[in-house]
Order: sequence, then C-alpha cells, then structure tokens
Amino acid sequence: MSHDEFAMEFIDMTKTFGEHTVLNHLNFKIHRGKITTILGFSGAGKSTLLKHILGLLFPTHGKAIVLGEDLSHLRELELREFRKKFGMLFQYAALFDSMTTFENIAFPLREFTKMSEAEIKQKVEDLMESVGLAEHATYRLPSELSGGMRKRVGLARALALEPEIMLYDEPTTGLDPITTKMVNDLIKSTSERNKAKKMTSVIISHDIDATLKISDYVAFLEKGQVVEHLPTEEFRKSQNPIIRRFLEL
Repeated sequence: MSHDEFAMEFIDMTKTFGEHTVLNHLNFKIHRGKITTILGFSGAGKSTLLKHILGLLFPTHGKAIVLGEDLSHLRELELREFRKKFGMLFQYAALFDSMTTFENIAFPLREFTKMSEAEIKQKVEDLMESVGLAEHATYRLPSELSGGMRKRVGLARALALEPEIMLYDEPTTGLDPITTKMVNDLIKSTSERNKAKKMTSVIISHDIDATLKISDYVAFLEKGQVVEHLPTEEFRKSQNPIIRRFLEL
C-alpha cells in the first residue's frame, strides 16, 4: 500500500465476538489527506471499525494497516506511542469536567510533550483561535459552556499534538441545526487548514446531509461489509438499493 496515497487499508478484515460476526471480510482503503465519512444503519459495525483504526480491537482474521503499520504487530508501548498520531473528537466532546477550557486543551501537551508552560500557553491560545474559541472561554468549566463550545474545546484538544489522522465519532449527535452546521464547518475548515500536512479525517456518522456537504469520499457499511466506497458526488448518484433507501430516509 502506498502510504503517500492511502492512510489506511483493511484487507479481508473480519471481526467476530463468539459466534457473532460484526465485520465481515472488509476490503477498502482510506485516502490520505481527505475527509472520508463512514455511513451505515445502527449495528452495521461503524464503531467496531473505529476501534480497529485506533488499535483498541484487532481483527479475528485479515489486517488493519494504518499509516503503513499492521497494528496487530505492535506491542502495547508501541501502540501507545502510535496513538499520538491520532486526534479524536468524541460524540459528547468527553472533556474533563473539573478542568477549565485551558486545562483541557493543555492536557495532552503536558502529558506527552516537554514544552514549557510559556510554550503551552501560546500553543493553547493558537489552538483556541484556530477553532474559533473566544478568549472569555479560557477559564470556564465544561458545565459553563454551550454544546457547540464544548465541541470546539474537544477539537482544539484533539489537534494539540498535530495528529496525522483526525477521527470524529458521530460529531453532530444531539446538537441543534445551527450548532450542527457550525461543527460541520469546523471539520471542513480544520481539514483545509491541515491540507499541506495531508491530515486525514475519518467521520463515523448517520448524518446524511452533512456527509454529502463536507466529505470527499463516502463508505457505506452494511452488515459488516462496505457495499459502496465512492467520491461523494458518485455516492450521491448511487443506484444501489441499500444506498437509495438510506439517502431517501
């Protein structure tokens, strides 16, 4: 696999839990430097696939190759180091409740780098500006922030270590239409700002409208298999009956 062209590849990947098959001979590649959204009905295997990308689960059969590495061959310490290449925006932002905005964003910098406090302060300020967080949010706790602002803080924290891959787990679940648009615009602008670095964005979603607006590629997962993986405009025109049913909901 060309690491320059593809950020990850799944080769005949199967995951079973007992007698239950969740991913079933999965074969597809995710383009580097692009936004790929993985769509599918509930129970299709989207979250399980995400865990394989992070090396939290390993295939029962087949391979998950991410940034040129077969994750099942890495030891635990190597995996921990490897995961620094990922940023993750969780469904509900997953901020530390007892930490301010500044402390949440600074956390990975203090945990994983040797930056001085002055350098951390500057980096946090830059990250806040990059995601459109106002200065008055700096010392507020998550409980004092709106849902949209918490997403911004979560994204700033996820970008702190300058990841090669950004993962978004149902990023607009539970948000109102205005905040949903803001989050989608933020995902798009984050990808654009990091285009020179070829940062890859992978979104797990059920939000059809957002997917068609911000994605470069769309993969549709059904019963543990990718039934379509196409550039967004081609996906929109797909005549696959499963895709048509999903798009017309």
